[in-house]
This record gives sequence, structure tokens and C-alpha cells, in this order.
Amino acid sequence: MNQESIPAGGHPARLAVGIVGAGRAGTALGVALARAGHQVVAASAVSDASLRRARANFPAAVITEPGQVLRHADLALLTVPDDALPGLVAGLAATGAPLEGRMLAHASGRYGVSVLEPAARQGALPLALHPVMTFTGRADDVDRLRGTSFGVTAPDVLRPAAEALVIEMGGEPVFIAEEHRDLYHAAIAGAANHLITLVAQAMDLLRTAGVAEPARLLAPLLSASLDNALRFGDAGLTGPVARGDAATVAAHVAALEAAVGPSARTSAAAAGSPASTSAAAAAGAPAVAAYVAMARLTADRALAAGILRPADAERLLDVLGGRP
Repeated sequence: MNQESIPAGGHPARLAVGIVGAGRAGTALGVALARAGHQVVAASAVSDASLRRARANFPAAVITEPGQVLRHADLALLTVPDDALPGLVAGLAATGAPLEGRMLAHASGRYGVSVLEPAARQGALPLALHPVMTFTGRADDVDRLRGTSFGVTAPDVLRPAAEALVIEMGGEPVFIAEEHRDLYHAAIAGAANHLITLVAQAMDLLRTAGVAEPARLLAPLLSASLDNALRFGDAGLTGPVARGDAATVAAHVAALEAAVGPSARTSAAAAGSPASTSAAAAAGAPAVAAYVAMARLTADRALAAGILRPADAERLLDVLGGRP
């Protein structure tokens, strides 16, 4: 396939698809493309789990090494870890893999198309198609793609083809400029990954406080908070920081600092719960630092949004100012 063979409407013809790195993401994308009528003809995999996954999902595909995957494919999905992608592309280019006229699409959030430049110099057609979704390796991963946004970066001539591929997979293309890929990825990784960290930490602290089912306690609150954040942004802020309740914030910090003190460990051990003891140990100084950092950021945003009065913000910062 070359640029001239992409139809004027931007919709790629039925493609022979190869997957270099048949992990969770690569498998989900491959299955989505197969459902759209394309054919997965070749795949490479390193781990036993990836090999089993590729054989189960693409029984007609040749399992081979990356260069041979390209030989079989019109469209090659490079779905390897971010840190491995530059070396993979450089290796394909250096070893004479058949690149000319083939669409090369990676699924990394961090990179745009510049990482594919060694291959593009040899005639490959570069695309960055990053699904803004997490994959678990289960069969329903492909269903998660429906309605999922993809961060897309592509040369102008390939934008229609990139858009069509994303739509065929059930996604919604969002074009990201090459120079903004790191910022884009930092935003979504921070939102998704750090959210899990904050929630897991909150559950540890609640167990230390004697709550037997912290997930059940948190679920309605967190669901409402996420909805408020997505719908209203900073206007959805609530709680003691947004209200300027400096004394309450000070009490929170003191409680967190005491959470792994000797008395907390003794109480947890006396309760006969190893989980409580380990939770107490895990939820100490890092919890204080995280709470203080997020409280400062929340105060700044609430102040800028006009929710928090300057005088109340000063009292909050007095409480938080000497903290790490």
C-alpha cells in the first residue's frame, strides 16, 4: 500500500494486518480491526502469555519475528512498551525489513510520528494511534474501545486514513500535535494512574481507621466526585480545602502523621489484622506528602476559580506551609 492507494474518502481498503507485540493493547486493536473486516495475518510475541493470546485470537496468523510480520502486512501495529519502541523502529530500519509503502502504526501515548522517522525515511507510512483506555487482557478489552478516544498524530496526507482506522475500531479520533504528545500523555497518565494510587491509599487509611469495606464506603462518593469533575471542572470542588476550613485540614494532617506512629501499629496488631498493620505502615509519610501537595494544588485552583476567599487561602497555607 502507498499513499496513492488510499481512497480519496480516506477509508483504507481491506488490509492485511500484522501485530508486532501481541500484548493486551495489540490484541485488542487487532481484534477490533478484524471485526471491521481486516485480516490479522501475522504477529510476533515474546512472552508465553502473549503467544497464547495471539494464537487464541488470531488462529490463522503466522507467528513470526517482527521483520517477517512486516513482510506479510499492509498495516503493522507496533504495540510494544514505550521504552522499547525507538529501538524496535531503528532495528527494523537497520535490518532491511520491508517498510516501503506499509502503514506503520504505534499505540504509544508518549510518542507522535517522529519516533517512526527511521522507517519513514525508507518509505513507511507513519501513524500514531493511541487508545485512551486501559486493557486487562480479558476478552472484553475490545468492547472497551467503543466510544474511546484515540490520540492521533499523522502526516496531513495520512490523517483521513488514521481517522478511518480509529472509527472502524469503534473509537473517536482526537488529533494531537507532535510537539504536544508528552503533555497529552502526562495529563492522561496522571489522571488515570494517580487516581488509582489516591483511591488505593484512601482505602488503606480507611482500613487503618477500622472500616471493613472501604470500597463500598467510597464508591458513591467517588462516582459523584468524578462526575462533578468531568461536568463542572473546578466549579465542582467541595470539602474543607475549598471551604477554607484550615482547622479541619490541620486535623487531617495530624491524623495522617499519627497513622503509622507506634500507637497506630500497636492498635492494628492488637486487632489481630495483618492487613491493618501493613496498611498502617504503607499509609504514613507518603500519605502526608500526597495530602499536603493535593491540598495546596486544590487551594490554588479554588482561589483562582473564586471559590476560596484570599483570607481563607492564607490560613490554609499557614497550616500547609511548613509541611514537606
